[in-house]
Amino acid sequence: MSGRFVRLAETGRKTFTITVDGVERQAAVGDTLMVALLTSVKSLRDSEFGDGRRAGFCLMGACQDCWVWTAGGERLRACSTVAQPGMSIVTRLGSHEEGVWLGV
Repeated sequence: MSGRFVRLAETGRKTFTITVDGVERQAAVGDTLMVALLTSVKSLRDSEFGDGRRAGFCLMGACQDCWVWTAGGERLRACSTVAQPGMSIVTRLGSHEEGVWLGV
């Protein structure tokens, strides 16, 4: 599947692996989670309001559109969190234990 974002520049940056919903994905050094995810998939997560998939909105951490979670339940803003090697990210509600969200 091709992603929503296409990397046109800085294609020579070193890459590393992160896990997203149990699938290994590539991220480049310096990518935010949003960039890392949207270069390989069409959307970030399901809306908790039942109106479809989300891909981010404001791109600066002011809205609520890009929340994702660590495998441990910590909530992260994909637009402002830098991807790190070995991260395990969950994008679908119900993929983690509800009520365990540690970050806000």
